[in-house]
Amino acid sequence: MTPPASTLITGIGSLVTNDPALGRGPLGLIEEAAVVIADGRFAWVGPAADAPAADAVHDAGGRAAIPGFVDSHSHLVFAGDRTAEFNARMSGRSYSAGGIRTTVAATRAATDAELEAGLAHYLREALLQGTTTIETKSGYGLNIEDEARALRIAAAHTDEVTFLGAHIVSPDYADDPAGYVDLVTGPMLDACAPHARWIDVFCEKGAFDAEQSRAILTAGREKGLGVRVHANQLSHGPGVRLAVELGAASADHCTHLDAADLDALASSDTVATLLPGAEFSTRAKWPDARRILDAGATVALSTDCNPGSSFTSSMPFCIALAVRDMGMSPDEAMWSATAGGARALRRTDVGAVTVGASADLALLDAPSHVHLAYRPGVPLVSAVWQDGKRAG
Repeated sequence: MTPPASTLITGIGSLVTNDPALGRGPLGLIEEAAVVIADGRFAWVGPAADAPAADAVHDAGGRAAIPGFVDSHSHLVFAGDRTAEFNARMSGRSYSAGGIRTTVAATRAATDAELEAGLAHYLREALLQGTTTIETKSGYGLNIEDEARALRIAAAHTDEVTFLGAHIVSPDYADDPAGYVDLVTGPMLDACAPHARWIDVFCEKGAFDAEQSRAILTAGREKGLGVRVHANQLSHGPGVRLAVELGAASADHCTHLDAADLDALASSDTVATLLPGAEFSTRAKWPDARRILDAGATVALSTDCNPGSSFTSSMPFCIALAVRDMGMSPDEAMWSATAGGARALRRTDVGAVTVGASADLALLDAPSHVHLAYRPGVPLVSAVWQDGKRAG
């Protein structure tokens, strides 16, 4: 069956465009709106009363519509399960298993088909909750072969692929962290760079210090990879300022910040990507989004979906947490989960409903985007279009 050349989605009760030139406020809200999709792009956006004809029509029935979520931080290529670790943590018991190392062992033992099936499952799970653009990382192989295959598998499913060989020091190099840095910046990077767009490092006490992180990120940048940083999650450290120094697109976590960190973020185009699922799942201190926004920095929201510390693919859930516990307004959280994520990926073609942008759209069984925070845990996404195609 030949798909229609153009589709009119009309009867939208409230449309978030993220373009103030199109509608009211920073979200560019249009009431009683419509959009036309053609060739995978938005061809027209505006009031329903002014909509042009199209080959096919979908009536939104008064539902709210939002841009597809842009999830700019996830770890989806893995195998195994860490239920016991989570159960112990939530039950107040100590747990001595290997954390990330547990996932590394399971991932190394998995077949390509098993890793790809898991990735496809989580991507579809996210899509049906409104996520149309997603970044994902390696980091559970920690050797040349398994890091490269994780990236190769990921690159078959998303354009936003990040090399995270510097997740932790590989168990194989437990007594030689300097040797592992040499591996990551040398043969491992050579094998992985062709499959990735970005390089990332966990700059944290117990993982990689500032000098090691700078060496890893600089080597990746010299290979043509964009820079991202796991920064200031568990304690205050050099990660945020290193991210700004190196022109990183995003500093991710940003839980422990001082005034100098805030100034650095506000004076740069490095996005502070906040990952409330991690704090929820570990009962850790919440990032202070209000303080970061008031300092003038750009904020993105993301899931950090991973098997250890944030096993959620739900951007609506992260929006609800950000509003309830991080000081964000519903409008700010909405923007950060869409346009903010696009900024964190340095993309201009996603995260907004504007003419020429990728036709990524989610309809909500609600009259307003505010319901994403107002009705936490309720599956409000009723229909999704990705690149102009309706997900089914």
